[in-house]
Amino acid sequence: MKYLSVKKKLQYTVFISLLFISCQHGQPENSDQKNKKNMTADSLAAAKKKAEEIAKAKPKNAKDIQITKELQYTKYTLEDTYPYKDTVRQFQWDKIKEKLAFIENFQDGQSIYGVLQNYQNSNGEAPTIPNFKRDSYKRVADSLGTERYQASPLYRIGETKLPAIYGKDGWLVKLQSSDTLKRIKVEGVSFDGTWEVPKKYVKTIGDSVRFDKVAIVDVTNQNICTLDKTEKGWVVRSMNPATTGRHKPPHAQETPTGIFVLQEHKSKMFYFKDGTKRIEGYAPYASRFTAGAYIHGVPVNNPNGKITEYSSTLGTIPRSHMCVRNASSHAQFVYKRSKDFQTLVIVID
Repeated sequence: MKYLSVKKKLQYTVFISLLFISCQHGQPENSDQKNKKNMTADSLAAAKKKAEEIAKAKPKNAKDIQITKELQYTKYTLEDTYPYKDTVRQFQWDKIKEKLAFIENFQDGQSIYGVLQNYQNSNGEAPTIPNFKRDSYKRVADSLGTERYQASPLYRIGETKLPAIYGKDGWLVKLQSSDTLKRIKVEGVSFDGTWEVPKKYVKTIGDSVRFDKVAIVDVTNQNICTLDKTEKGWVVRSMNPATTGRHKPPHAQETPTGIFVLQEHKSKMFYFKDGTKRIEGYAPYASRFTAGAYIHGVPVNNPNGKITEYSSTLGTIPRSHMCVRNASSHAQFVYKRSKDFQTLVIVID
């Protein structure tokens, strides 16, 4: 046998190596190789799904909220900032985004919602709480300033003798027990804590409702905007001047801040002359959200008078008894676009 030269040996080694590699690539994958690839693909898919679930579960904040403008009502539209006398007023979009993020976070698609109700004490006057106070209207109130009149009693869990605080008419809750019980366990949405409430003070809304329409009232800047939740995010439908409630006991009081469920529509909300039982006039296109507070048009001081479209006092200073006055056509817009127990009214300061 002849010995190969060094050069020939090197060429022979390279040829054998290439032949081995090409044979390996040409062979079908064995089951272990396939399983390894499948496991890798499954792991990536699972990791992606987990990341999406985490992102979805993570509470949203104001930075996550997208607001665009597609106005459906275009009369008397205000700018984002606008002059008022010797100052500037504005729509507080950062604060509004915080409220919208809160709305998105509490809607988990599983909860059964309810609303506290006791308009004009129609479900019975709430019991007096221990250590109550009297407010500037000489009415009984709790330590948080919530009046007994038109309120629901909130009991600590297991306590049956006396309520601890009062819940405002129109406050939103999540039911934590059956609504057939004499006392319903509720978790506050419009307020903090878990409480028990006598059944007659809670109206069950259900678990299928989505709160995707809101009206936001600003008592500091005296304005109102309406928004819809769409595939684009939150969309502004109107931006208008408004006039809220003033502090003037015993008849006129401030529009309360907070989150309320819109509960009732009246094409004409008739009102009495202060201190009497005589009907003085009416407010058109009234949408009630708490106690005697409505979003409505310009008041007409004549029960048979014609609707007034606008008032020069809108957007100036608080002047109403508790309600939110609007241009009458804007009040009609709010009236038509909102549905009872499916729309939220948020009052900010």
